[in-house]
Parts: sequence; C-alpha cells; structure tokens
Amino acid sequence: MKIFLTGGSGMVGRNILDHPKAKHHEIIYPSSSELNLLDREHVKTYLLALKPDIVIHAAGRVGGIQANIAHPVDFLTENIDMGLNVIAIAARLGIQNLINLASSCMYPKDAVSPLTENLILGGPLEPTNEGYALAKSVSTRLCEYISKEDPAKLYKTVIPCNLFGRYDKFDPRHSHLIPAVIRKIHEVKVVGGKTVDIWGDGTARREFMCAADLADFIWFATDRMHQIPQNLNVGLGYDYSIKEYYAATAAVIGFEGSFKYDLSKPVGMRQKLVDVTQLESLGWRYKTGLTEGIRAAYNFYLQKVNHEL
Repeated sequence: MKIFLTGGSGMVGRNILDHPKAKHHEIIYPSSSELNLLDREHVKTYLLALKPDIVIHAAGRVGGIQANIAHPVDFLTENIDMGLNVIAIAARLGIQNLINLASSCMYPKDAVSPLTENLILGGPLEPTNEGYALAKSVSTRLCEYISKEDPAKLYKTVIPCNLFGRYDKFDPRHSHLIPAVIRKIHEVKVVGGKTVDIWGDGTARREFMCAADLADFIWFATDRMHQIPQNLNVGLGYDYSIKEYYAATAAVIGFEGSFKYDLSKPVGMRQKLVDVTQLESLGWRYKTGLTEGIRAAYNFYLQKVNHEL
C-alpha cells in the first residue's frame, strides 16, 4: 500500500515506522517543514498529488498536564486545524481508508471506568486537558459523519490509553507521566539525592501502554479496515496507581530512596481505564509488560542524554 502518515517524527509515528511490517509498504511521512498540516491548501495540494491508499493521522500537539494547562489555546486550535485539514480533505479527494488517532482524554471526567466507546462526549471533560480533548472529539465525530454519509469510506478512530516508550519526550514541560518520572528519578539518583517528589498522593490510577504495541495494532488494523469498529479503544484493560509507576521506574533505574507527596499539585482524573472488550474480540492483545517497557524507555533516555552530552 501507499500510506500517508502524519506525525512520522513523533513517538507513535516513529514506532509505526520501526515496525517490521513497515518495510513491505510505501510510507510517505513528510516533516513539518515539508508539509504544514495547519495550512489547508498545502494539505490539499499534497494529498491530491500523492493519492495514498490509506491515511494514518498520528500528528498532533501533545504534552502532559503542565503543557496542557499552560497552552490550552494551542492545544485546542492546532489539533482541531490538523484534524479538519487531514480528515476532511482526504474525504473530499476520495481517499477511502483513514485511521485517526484520538485519545482517551475524550472521555468525561466523571465517567466510571472502564470507559466504553459510547461514552465519548457524554459529559464534561477533565479541565487540565480539555482543549486537547475537544479537538480530538471533533476529529472523531468528523470520521463518524464521513463514514455515515458514505459507507464506502472507512474512516476509523483508534482511542489509545496513555502511551510511553522509545522516542518519548522527557522534558518535564512537555512530557507525560512515565517519561517525566524516568527523568526525575534518574536525575535525583545521579546527584545522590534520597527523595523524589510525587504530584498528589499517588493513588490516582492510569493505564499506560508501550507505543510499540500501539504501532503493532495500527498495522494489524490496516489489514482489517472493514472489521475495525468506528471507534475503538486500544489499551491493556488494567491500570496501576501513580505510586506503582514510580516504584516500577525506581526499580529499573536502581533508585533506593523515598518518595515525598506534594498534595498541592493537580493530578487530573482519579482513574482513566479503557474498556477493551471490542479490541479483544478482534483477537489482538498488547505484548510488552510494564517493566520491559520502562526499561526500553529508560535505555532510550540514556542514549538521548549521552548524545546530548
């Protein structure tokens, strides 16, 4: 297949490109300097010339709690513009297959876990990442509308749980939980520190899957577009507490100090666990365990730090 991949330089995109199945297809993944996804006419001209068999929309402005709180306007407007430009233009140009990468932050903040796909837009969103969640909800609804108007167009939305892994962002201004914890614990250990701060009381629960496993599912889906539901959760089906992620990361890094809880910091939703009933019915399951995934992410971080030095 000729595949147009947005976000090819991001964590999900690079894991898609690293997958063994990638070598069997022609994958076009322009950088932001080659294709500005915020420029509607540029996207239209590019896709018109390319004529891909399938679009995988993995691009987006992403970040953790700090980044979302600091820049809600950018998270809302940039992600909406990218989604509308890529998805709507692909549909108007007659491209029949598209996989849209959304986020479990689209689910209502008060929804009871596990979160089923029919809960999307079923209530108020978590305020700490509302802008990003609204943008992803728009792209998800757009795919639904396109497929409803023209059933021949298979525009499917994949809703991953939280992700981590190789090619992650480790800058605390932009990173999610696990890469932020990796960097924090590593830096405390290097200077001989004995205490690591945790935002909140550590009891909030999160579901994190290795990005390489999401990439594996994306390739699984490209061969089964007719079988994939309109909206589909992709995750583990179980979660861990924040303090358990810190403990697992400390064990991998070899940090033997203690943790200090900062109750003044925001922690977001108390639990965010996706329902994987539809996913399991397709016969796909994740492959990477937590410790293995953290070790791979930590090794990547060490390579990145050594490269920067």
